[in-house]
Amino acid sequence: MLKSKLFPSALLLFLLSFGVFAQSVIHGPSRISLDRLARYESVIEEQIEEGHIPGAVTLVYKNGEVIQHEAYGVSDINSNEPMLKNQLFFIQSMSKPIITTGIMMLYEEGYFQLNDPVEKYLPWFKDFRIANDPSQGIAGGTRAAKNKITIAQLLSHTAGFSHGIAAGKLEEEIREAMYGSPQENIESRVKTLVSLPLIGEPGEQWYYSASPDVLSLLIETFSGMNTADFLQQRLFDPLEMKDTGYNLNEEQQKRMVQVHTMDGNGKLIKQENQTPTSGNTVFGGTHGLFSTAEDYLKFSRMLLNGGESNGIQFLSPKTIEIMTMDQADGLYDGAGHGFGFGFAVLEDLANAKKLGSVGQYFWSGAYCTFFFIDPKEDLISIFMTQMNPYSNYWGDKMRQMVYQSIQ
Repeated sequence: MLKSKLFPSALLLFLLSFGVFAQSVIHGPSRISLDRLARYESVIEEQIEEGHIPGAVTLVYKNGEVIQHEAYGVSDINSNEPMLKNQLFFIQSMSKPIITTGIMMLYEEGYFQLNDPVEKYLPWFKDFRIANDPSQGIAGGTRAAKNKITIAQLLSHTAGFSHGIAAGKLEEEIREAMYGSPQENIESRVKTLVSLPLIGEPGEQWYYSASPDVLSLLIETFSGMNTADFLQQRLFDPLEMKDTGYNLNEEQQKRMVQVHTMDGNGKLIKQENQTPTSGNTVFGGTHGLFSTAEDYLKFSRMLLNGGESNGIQFLSPKTIEIMTMDQADGLYDGAGHGFGFGFAVLEDLANAKKLGSVGQYFWSGAYCTFFFIDPKEDLISIFMTQMNPYSNYWGDKMRQMVYQSIQ
C-alpha cells in the first residue's frame, strides 16, 4: 500500500526532472563545436598555402568566453615572420563603428539631436551642390541640393556624400582631393569634402561615404579635444584597449602586419607602400585606426553587453538599439540587410541567403578585416589579415564557417 502511494509521486518527480533536463538541452544556449570550427581553420590554412593571403588572426567569442583565438601564416611574406595573436592591423573602415560610438556617447550627453542639420554646429556646412552626372565628374555640371544634411544622415551614409573609393570620374576627383593631397587635420579633410559635389540628394539614397570624417570633426567640436585624445580617454583607456590608436609606439610598430597584394602574375607580394604608423595628424572617422583582434573584441563585448564594460556604462542599451536597426529607410543595397548608425544589420535571413541571426550587426575594413556581433547567439567573431584590394570573400567565409560550427 505504501509502495503504491509513493511510486506515482516518484515517477512524476522523475518525469518532471527529465522534462526540465530535456528542455534545457533543447532550448538552452547553443554551443560551438570545436570539431566543426576546425573546418574554418582548415580553410584559412589552405588559403595561406595557396598564396591567397600571407596569414591571419581569428577570434571567436561565445557565451561569455573566448572559444578560439588563433594566428596563422606570416605577418610579412618577405621576412617570413610568423603571425602572432597580438599583431596590429590597420583596420581601415572598422574605425567607423568606433567613431560612431564616440559621437553617440556625446549624443547621450545632450550635445545634439540626431535630426539636427550639421550647419547648426559647423556654420560653413551648407550650400551643397549635386553632380548632374557623377560619371562625368565636376565637368558634368552641378545643381543645388534641396535638403539640409543632418547628423542622422551622416551616421547612416544617406547624406549624399561619396567616399572617393568607387569607380567613376567624380570618385576619382574626390579621391585625389581628399587623399592624394596632404591634409593638415580632420577639419582640413572635411572642408575638402564639402567643397566637392555630392553624389545625390541628402536623404534620398544610401551611398558608402566619407561621412564619418564629419562625425570626427563634430566629436572635436562638441568635446573640445581632438578625436585621438577623446577616444583614448573615453573609450580606449577605460576598455583597456592598449593597442588601438592613430599612431603606434616603437614596440607596437614591430608587431604591425604588413599590407600584401598580388603582382601581375597573381603572386602574393608585400605591397611597396605601407601605411605610416606614426606622425599621423588626420584623426579620421572613415579610417585611420590601428588595432588588434583582442582589442577589437573588448570594444565589441561592450556593445554586446548593452554598452557596459569594466563597471562603466559607455552607452545605454536603448542607444545601441537604435544604432543597430535600419536607419536608411530601406535604401541600403545589401539583400536582406539594412544599415543603422555605423553598422550593417541583418534583417531577413531568407533574403540574405547567409547564415546568421536577425539583428546581427557588422562591418569590415579595406585591407580585409571583418567582425560581426550577434546578440541572439551571444557571439562575436573577428577575422583580420592585410590584403589589398578588398574582397568580401573572408567576411562571407567567416560567417559561413563560424555559424556552421554552432550546435
